[in-house]
Amino acid sequence: MTASQIRATPPRPEAPARGPALRKLRAIAVPAQVVPAVCLVSGVPVPGTVVLGGELLLLLLLSGEAYVWLRLRRLGLSRRQALVQLVPARVARYVAHEARIMASLVRWAARRPHAVGGADAVFPHARDQAAMMYGLTFVCVAETVALSYLLAGWPVVHAVFLVVDVYTVLFVLGMHAAAVTRPHVLAEGVLRIRQAAHVDIRVPVAQIALVRRETLFTHEKRDGELNLAVGAQTSLTLELAAPVNAPRFLGGPRLVRVIRLHADDPKSLYDAVARARTAPASVAGTPGTA
Repeated sequence: MTASQIRATPPRPEAPARGPALRKLRAIAVPAQVVPAVCLVSGVPVPGTVVLGGELLLLLLLSGEAYVWLRLRRLGLSRRQALVQLVPARVARYVAHEARIMASLVRWAARRPHAVGGADAVFPHARDQAAMMYGLTFVCVAETVALSYLLAGWPVVHAVFLVVDVYTVLFVLGMHAAAVTRPHVLAEGVLRIRQAAHVDIRVPVAQIALVRRETLFTHEKRDGELNLAVGAQTSLTLELAAPVNAPRFLGGPRLVRVIRLHADDPKSLYDAVARARTAPASVAGTPGTA
C-alpha cells in the first residue's frame, strides 16, 4: 500500500454537497451561538432579540443542512456516504471517538469486550495503567467537588463547570474502559492491535517479518515506527515485511513498518504470533505464503 493510495478519496457526487451561501451561514450561525453563551456565563446581559436572532440563524442552518442531506440521498448516496459528504471528516472522527469512549463505559459495566467473538486468542493490555487512571479519576472527582463548593454563589458558572467536570470524569474512566474492553485480538491470521478507542490496526500475521520480546520504557519518535505504550512501557516489537497504514487521530495516513505494543502477558502474545506465523509452513503439501 502506498501513500498515494491511502490519500485517494472516493468520487464525489455530481452536485456539490454545500454551496457558498450555506458555508457563509454556518460561519455566522456558529459564532452567533457561542458569543451569547459566553456572555451569559460571564454574567453579561444579552438582549432577547439577540438570542432570538441566533436561534433563528441556527434553525435556518439546520434547515439548509437537512436540504443538502436530502439532495445527496436523491443522488443515490447511502446514509453513511451522505454523512461523509455533509460532515467534515475530522469532525466526524472526533465525534466517533467520543462516542466509542462513552460506549466503552457501558461495555465495561456489562463485561462485554468489543469484537472478540470467534477470536483465536485475546490479549488484555490495560492492567499496568489501571492505578494511574484510577488516581487521575480521583483527582478529577476532587476537583469537581472543590469547584462546586467555590462556585456555589454563581449558579450559571457553577452549572457549566459541573457539566464539564462530570464529563471529564466520565472521559478519564472511559479511556480506561476502552483499553479494558478493546484488547488485542488474534483471529483468522490477522493480529488486531488496539489502544483505548483511538488505535485499531489490523496486521496480517503473514506480513510480520519478526516478533521479539523486549521491554522498553523510553521511545523515540521516528518515521515508520509506532509506539503504543501502556503505563509508559512496551513489551513486544513487531517488524513488518511491508508497511501498514496506522491512521493518525484525525485520519491522516501514517505508514509504519515497526510497531511496539504492550500486553498484560507478553509471552502469551509472543507465542501465539510465533505459532500463527509458522502454522502454514507446518502443514505438508500446503503452498507457502509470504
